[in-house]
Amino acid sequence: MPPKQAVQDVPSLKSGAAISVRSLVKRYPDVVAVDGISFDVPKGQIFAFLGPNGAGKTTTVEILECLRKPTQGEAFVLGHDVRREGRAIRKIIGVLPQEFNTYDRLTVKENILYFGRLYGKAVDADSLIKTVGLEDKRNSLFMTLSGGQKQKLGVAIALVNDPDLVFLDEPSSGLDPKARRDIWEAIKSLRDRGKTVFLTTHYMEEAEVLADRVGVINKGKIVAMGSPDELIRQHGAATRLVVKSPSPNAKEVLCKVKECTVRGQNGDLEISLGSKSLLPDLIMTIEKNNISYAELLLKRSSLEDVFLNLTGEELGRAD
Repeated sequence: MPPKQAVQDVPSLKSGAAISVRSLVKRYPDVVAVDGISFDVPKGQIFAFLGPNGAGKTTTVEILECLRKPTQGEAFVLGHDVRREGRAIRKIIGVLPQEFNTYDRLTVKENILYFGRLYGKAVDADSLIKTVGLEDKRNSLFMTLSGGQKQKLGVAIALVNDPDLVFLDEPSSGLDPKARRDIWEAIKSLRDRGKTVFLTTHYMEEAEVLADRVGVINKGKIVAMGSPDELIRQHGAATRLVVKSPSPNAKEVLCKVKECTVRGQNGDLEISLGSKSLLPDLIMTIEKNNISYAELLLKRSSLEDVFLNLTGEELGRAD
């Protein structure tokens, strides 16, 4: 009889979570897209799922939305098994796809009522319109809306069945900064109403501003999980001082400061500090050597740095 294989120590499914995933695998003939991942998404939080193209992010989300079957492992959505209860799950979740579209010649309100009827629900369309801030566009045709307004309508339609869990795929992609901020406020309002939001995005600022927890997937495996602040502390870059438009001798002088790494960037200098306590010495060196500059900027680490350190790619470029 062959020896028994060692089993990976995997935590048990979390009963109070909106999503619980354990040892999930999705294998295709030529690739393992998802490679034994485990994670939980607590109820009432915004969870951001990040990963470069081909990392397994989309495959994982499609399994949770019951669009794909897993090869191995377990996944439960609002207490329902994705393998056996796909029909029940699809009735109780909301989904905003990345390239949302609907009927051009129906108004905002008519579109919401139409999708409500598909679910067999008596929808309070006016309440949903208020939730996403489209009161002044209630009777406007979809074809006349701006990109941000269309995305807002998409969020409203994702809520027509009053789901406890909403999947939002790149909700602010391609929008101008004002429209993006409006979408962020709509997403925050979902959490304020007790909804759980599963967010995929390639905007690091979006994840950092919105998410209570972040998961990073790379090459089919979860490589980091935690709050934005936790991930920045654990995986972020060193504190940096940016010297804007310095005098020609600046780099040569500042390279001599211990525990500092100096590199040029578009005519500026970016100095990585081994410790924040080095900052006074660095400033003193700049003044003592009469280094001129246009501006000094102190930059803290960000999720962008975390993602780059963990995956070796910039998320915007990767996606």
